[in-house]
Amino acid sequence: MDDAPDRRSARERMLAGELYRADDPELVALARRADRLVRAYNGTGADEPERREALLRELLGSVGAEVTIRPPFYCDYGSQIRIGDRAYLNVNTVLLDVATIEIGADVQIGPNVQLLTPHHPVEPEPRREKWEAARPIVIGDNVWLGGGVIVLGGVTIGADTVVGAGSVVTRDLPPGVVAVGNPARVLRRIDGAPAASA
Repeated sequence: MDDAPDRRSARERMLAGELYRADDPELVALARRADRLVRAYNGTGADEPERREALLRELLGSVGAEVTIRPPFYCDYGSQIRIGDRAYLNVNTVLLDVATIEIGADVQIGPNVQLLTPHHPVEPEPRREKWEAARPIVIGDNVWLGGGVIVLGGVTIGADTVVGAGSVVTRDLPPGVVAVGNPARVLRRIDGAPAASA
């Protein structure tokens, strides 16, 4: 057993999906940077497309062509978010990118959708001491998330899948299905046949 102290930074532990504390000075500085850019973005109007695009490219890890994010929009760091071409994110989208969030091309995200990568220990003491961790989220190409959908960390949603409004996605969804509910369950395949997991 190796008893050597862990010399990794809080950010390195965070990105590895391990327990870390968000009050680390480096992470606080990164969160403040994101907050400044998010406030600037949310203060723009529809008549400022060039400014909006410049702010998104500064804030996010990568942004494809013809991406639309309607303000207000919120994130933790921004740098762990990648969005594909022609994605559309409606008002009040919340992307808590403690871990990576990948949003594919042609994704449609309804209003008030939340993609939440962080999680906290179930045990009371580490939670009281402000330890947390995160798991990534992957949204495949051409997915539609209806209004108010919540996607939890560690979830992958396959391409062409539709998630009904108000659903809470707690586990992976395959490509090409309709899923609804809390927790979200596969209702049917898009081609109309009953899904095997329904």
